[in-house]
Amino acid sequence: MALNRKTQGLIRKSHRYLGLFLGLQFIFWTVSGLYFSWTDIDAIHGDDYRIQPPSNGFEDLLISDSLFSQLTISKIALRDLKGIPHFWINDSELYNASSGEKRQGISQEEALYVADQNMIPELIYKSVELIVSSDAHHEYRGRPLPAYAINYKHPEAITAYISYADGGFQTVRHRDWRWFDFLWMTHTMDYQSRDNFNTTLLRVFSLLGLITVLSGFVLFVVSSPTIRKLKGKLF
Repeated sequence: MALNRKTQGLIRKSHRYLGLFLGLQFIFWTVSGLYFSWTDIDAIHGDDYRIQPPSNGFEDLLISDSLFSQLTISKIALRDLKGIPHFWINDSELYNASSGEKRQGISQEEALYVADQNMIPELIYKSVELIVSSDAHHEYRGRPLPAYAINYKHPEAITAYISYADGGFQTVRHRDWRWFDFLWMTHTMDYQSRDNFNTTLLRVFSLLGLITVLSGFVLFVVSSPTIRKLKGKLF
């Protein structure tokens, strides 16, 4: 169906301005997609800087009525803090597994010990800080707080995070992960939690992107001399 010049001009103008408006986001989608397809997700997770912690066999653990009779235990884990066994009970309470003493968090030295047990030995730590809060954009978001952030001297600006409450190794962050996180945010267009694929912004841009592509096809069909010649021969 032939379109008059006014309609063609409207489609052409709409296509041009939509392309200009959506162009930056199209670039982000393309660049982030390329980055994701060319990166090793295990490396992004920091597996290259992790080691399997040694399995220490502890003796003389305090498993007695004096400790357990006063607790309703639904979950228990064993923690190694500087060679001293600890029970982490119900994801909320830490006890020295030898003396029965209840702990109110771990020390900085114990956090460094846990990091040494989980990170490759070549790394040298630069600083340690205790973080008590993190917003939705922090690289440690959504994990237990407070936590020790152990920063290493490394070109990748590596940071290991250890839970203050129980000494559990939480995660490792580095430069490539931070790039991945930023590009993931631009890809999903979720500038809050990063993981919501149902944002209104993403839906609007996706719909406008589809309209832009379809308008381009329409312009090609109505303005192509080759198409016009074929239509002339057929009709």
